[in-house]
Amino acid sequence: MDARSREAGKGRAAARALLRGTPPPAGGLLQSAGPDAWIAFDEEIRRHGPLPEAVTATFRARLSARLGLLQPKTPVEVLLCHPDGRIREAALGTPQPPPELVVIRCADWAAAVREPARRLLAGTLADAPAATLVALTPLVLRLAGRDQGAWALALFEASLRTDPPLPAATARRDPATEPADHPSTVLARLRDSADLPTRRYATRLTLDTPVLRDRLAVRDLAHLAATERDPANAAVWTDATLRSLAAARPDDRGDGAGGRDEAAEQEAVDLLIGSPLPSVRAAGVTALRRAGRTAEGVSHLADRSPLVRACARWLTARDGGDPHDHYRRLAADPAGCSPHAVAGLAEGGRTEDVPLLRSLVAHPSGSVRAAAVAGLRRLGADPDRSALLALLDDPSPAVAREATLSLRPVAEDLDVGHLLSRCTPKQPLHTRRAAFRLLQVQGGTAARQAAESLSSDWNPALRRAAIAASHFYASPERTGRRGWLRG
Repeated sequence: MDARSREAGKGRAAARALLRGTPPPAGGLLQSAGPDAWIAFDEEIRRHGPLPEAVTATFRARLSARLGLLQPKTPVEVLLCHPDGRIREAALGTPQPPPELVVIRCADWAAAVREPARRLLAGTLADAPAATLVALTPLVLRLAGRDQGAWALALFEASLRTDPPLPAATARRDPATEPADHPSTVLARLRDSADLPTRRYATRLTLDTPVLRDRLAVRDLAHLAATERDPANAAVWTDATLRSLAAARPDDRGDGAGGRDEAAEQEAVDLLIGSPLPSVRAAGVTALRRAGRTAEGVSHLADRSPLVRACARWLTARDGGDPHDHYRRLAADPAGCSPHAVAGLAEGGRTEDVPLLRSLVAHPSGSVRAAAVAGLRRLGADPDRSALLALLDDPSPAVAREATLSLRPVAEDLDVGHLLSRCTPKQPLHTRRAAFRLLQVQGGTAARQAAESLSSDWNPALRRAAIAASHFYASPERTGRRGWLRG
């Protein structure tokens, strides 16, 4: 269950508790809950809430007077979500209705409910713009897709474009003492929101509004790109950073008015390179050339990402170096050899590296051995069946997995007895799994025997796969299985 489903479940549980007569918590209903919880709460009340007790012509007036002058027995949260629109309309007149439910009522299908809710929301936004925008923007974004949901989004967007300061942070940020994009304004807070749609919306609004975009120096753009957890949103910030670097526009917070801030540009490149996302790091490595630091491309040849390694090879070649020679030196150095360097060597695509890769299959590090097996497969080297079969018993699961992938094209010619002997409980899990997969490629009686043997395996995933295979072999469809008639 993802976070949004958990939030929705929290909202439904709160609704059922109120309908059962449980009083709301002392701190308020759904404290610190996300927008999905409030939407689910509203839907649950609308679906299971009480029916109106009267339908006379004077019901609306009497109900309004009762809710306006007396404390209703039914919680106002239930009344605001009541199936009867007249009750929802009257509940909006109660003192201090929950703002989240007021936002939901702004998108109500009934105009008699919708219009007073909109007046309430507009008044709340005018009285406390910063607090209202921070608290309710995620919910407004969720409701924007409804038939009547665009009004609240337009209202909030007009206010957000002014980017009001947060109450506790009205002073101008000092870049020497505070981090980039310090949440001193509403949009800065929304750009750091835990809610992904809110972060994406705040990003788009910031970059689409020239006044807001120009407030961010190149180091701020790079910081936002490097710290963003969502790859799609990080790509937007990365593109903005690269455009700023390419334009070499003046840094609004630099010391020199109208001049380039070289230190800020170099810092921006370093921030991109330090990102945990490969696409952002790759952009940073590519930006090293514009920054005059092409010689640093060598240090990124063994990055853990293939995309970054490809950019580093390009940068090294532009600097006049030979990436292949660097990779061979890294792979031949017992102390400096890493699986990423071995992968980079194979990505070069030279058959002359096959002997070196074969020697690395015996490397002490399991990750290096696995990278060497994968590299041999990438280069199209003829598989050494006996050596690869022996790797099924390797203590590293990654090595056994790569050996299995390399043996799949020749699985039909492998020793059936050797594979069946690896499908016993005494063998490690990764060995049993590898042998089972190869036997399933073979098909035939041996595959059925392996499935039956592993149908009681202690590992749930392997056990389910073996049971499914056993059922297949027991069905009439087994005659269509390739190799079934072979013993």
